[in-house]
Amino acid sequence: MSFMEWWDGFWATYNTVIFSIGVNAMLALSIYVTLSCGLLSLANAAFMGIGAYTASLLTMQFELPFPVALAAGGVLPSLVALVIGIPTLRLSGVYLAMATLGFGEVVRVIVLNLEITGGPMGLNGVPPLTEWWHIVLLLGVTIYCLARLRRSKTGRAFEAIKEDEVAARLMGVNVAGYKLLAFVIGAAIAGVAGGLNAHYTFTIGPNNYGFENAVDILTMAVFGGTSNLIGPMIGSTILSLLPEVLRHFKDFRLAINGLILILVVLYLPKGIWDPRRIRALLGRNAADKKVK
Repeated sequence: MSFMEWWDGFWATYNTVIFSIGVNAMLALSIYVTLSCGLLSLANAAFMGIGAYTASLLTMQFELPFPVALAAGGVLPSLVALVIGIPTLRLSGVYLAMATLGFGEVVRVIVLNLEITGGPMGLNGVPPLTEWWHIVLLLGVTIYCLARLRRSKTGRAFEAIKEDEVAARLMGVNVAGYKLLAFVIGAAIAGVAGGLNAHYTFTIGPNNYGFENAVDILTMAVFGGTSNLIGPMIGSTILSLLPEVLRHFKDFRLAINGLILILVVLYLPKGIWDPRRIRALLGRNAADKKVK
């Protein structure tokens, strides 16, 4: 068997998994933005759904170019986040999580009862327009923009708000404005990820963007670690691959998945990728070698 034949077989079997890794990385980064500002939001699955339905309807019903549909899939969730964020972001902690979770349920019920969205059956026959380079390009742009944001005045303001909101306000930081900005940026990234996802899964439904998906997105970021951009991507990659790796343990797959998450939370509270822990470990190993 030649390499090309092997690659064609491999790609035909695992292309959906590979696409999922890229899209899930974007979703994990979308919630990383809100977490970096101290916001525990569970609305990203709903924003993903809004972006998925918007992009799908524009390509299916109006036959607009895919880039235009993706752009709209990012803009509409941003506008929705802007509208709901003004009253909602006055809350914090578990109250904010409950409010954004309620928003997600509202979105699901609306989609269930709209004829244009296909109701409970969802949309079938979404054109397969997503290519691998679309995901690589948009993920790269997302990483680049968030890395620049992290090192900017805005990124420092996010960090100050996360560490101590009251102190940040006393220092003259516009806490409400920066929180809203983080919320809107996260919504835009999640919406674009939803548009990409819809155009390689061929079908979407209202139950694809409910409570379980909201928790999955949060878990990916926390699992990898939210101290930098690398952590959420590592977490999303591992959790995207776990179902495939544990396929042969299908009867126990969810239990094994849950056990892994429990162990990480217990013994790695800052996630798998914690630069301080890694530097300390490397420094300890170097010191041990010098002693020997």
